[in-house]
Amino acid sequence: MSDRLYAESGVSWAAIGWGPAFAVVGALAELATGGPVHVVGWLMVGFALCVITMPWVYARRRFLSLEVTTEQLRQGREKVPAAEISSVTDVGAPVGARVLGGGWSVPRKYDELPVKLADGTVVLAWAKDVEALRDALDRLVRATPREA
Repeated sequence: MSDRLYAESGVSWAAIGWGPAFAVVGALAELATGGPVHVVGWLMVGFALCVITMPWVYARRRFLSLEVTTEQLRQGREKVPAAEISSVTDVGAPVGARVLGGGWSVPRKYDELPVKLADGTVVLAWAKDVEALRDALDRLVRATPREA
């Protein structure tokens, strides 16, 4: 079994509760202003916002999550075995380096981390906390036995 060294989920499932919370605030605002409270309308709004948020949460958890275990680095849909990671320190990012996870570029609001692979190519890993990712990958590189 592999141990988790670092992980980011992309987004929490709690985001699904934003819509119903908005509906409760709206109903309370109606109640506080003394007007009629449209309970059925607010229930429908809360349910609709919950339903349209679910695909967004699912997509972010699938494509923007990352995990470093003792066996691999997983970025979105892509997995890189630990034995293929050569270095994460003092690696420059060449122009046109491939981004891990299947995207065209590093996702917005994420920082990039150049990673040198065993075959000499450099790819771009990404994370919100790139220093924690670098530390986890550095520990992984040092702990992984290399073929002679």
